[in-house]
Amino acid sequence: MGIAGDIAIIVTAALLGGIVAQILRQPLIIGYILAGVFVGPYSGGLSVSDVHNIEKLAEIGVALLLFALGLEFSLRELKPVRNIALIGTPIQIVLTTAYGFGIGQLMGWGWVPSVWFGALISLSSTMVILKTLEKQGMLGTLSSRVMIGILIIQDLAAIPMMLIIPELNAAGGGIAPILLVLLKAAVLLFAIVLVGVRIVPWLLKFVVRLNSRELFLITVTALGLGIGYLTHLAGLSLAFGAFVAGMVINESDYSHQAMNDIIPLRDIFGLVFFTSIGMLLDPSFILGNISLVLLLVGLVIACKFVVFSLL
Repeated sequence: MGIAGDIAIIVTAALLGGIVAQILRQPLIIGYILAGVFVGPYSGGLSVSDVHNIEKLAEIGVALLLFALGLEFSLRELKPVRNIALIGTPIQIVLTTAYGFGIGQLMGWGWVPSVWFGALISLSSTMVILKTLEKQGMLGTLSSRVMIGILIIQDLAAIPMMLIIPELNAAGGGIAPILLVLLKAAVLLFAIVLVGVRIVPWLLKFVVRLNSRELFLITVTALGLGIGYLTHLAGLSLAFGAFVAGMVINESDYSHQAMNDIIPLRDIFGLVFFTSIGMLLDPSFILGNISLVLLLVGLVIACKFVVFSLL
């Protein structure tokens, strides 16, 4: 059945994995990832026919996740914890990235893989942490506000990382292509915001007057993915444009309605995204390198514990 059959396999496997994770009181995302391992190309059993197509759908999932983040993003949320968020988080990212780079060099990796590794371990999963805080009943506490402030800045930092780090391979170490990408991103951001704040509120108001919730959902989704596609055509990421679109809609009077409507769609494509991560995991490789994997995990946990505690 091609991609239709693959989607059926993924959703069914994710359902089973999510149920098991919920019974074990674990985040649903862990169940999704483990489900991806079982239906991935390395499992040897029932697997999807084309992982590449699933990765394309997963890219939409990333875009919708960042689109939803843009819808929720507000500088006002950072005010109570602005010092740790705005000052501490950049320090944490720099220290953790440098630490990961050092580990990569000690492992004998090249400088580009070392930078990749450092950047990866400097970030955290907003969705995992928020769902964990919610399950533990900690949302609204001082600890949760500190963590959410840090997560927002990390999510924002992920966007320039996605723009800059892929250019390191192509740039061959040169600074000019990287600066060009940043300049292009800044110009696009300015243009989208300038035009968006004038047109998007008017468009949403017009659609609301048509009194069709379905059409409103389609409009919001089209804005998120459409603006993302424009940035993709300009050589930037789909997710970057989707995040900017979310920020623009957040300034309108219909941001809460847009957020409520987009959540189910975001969760479905997010499911595909996290399941696709599991598909990329090769259990035999992990078992064959279990000592190295455990060593790296231990080093990362120790570093982040010390850095966050000091901050």
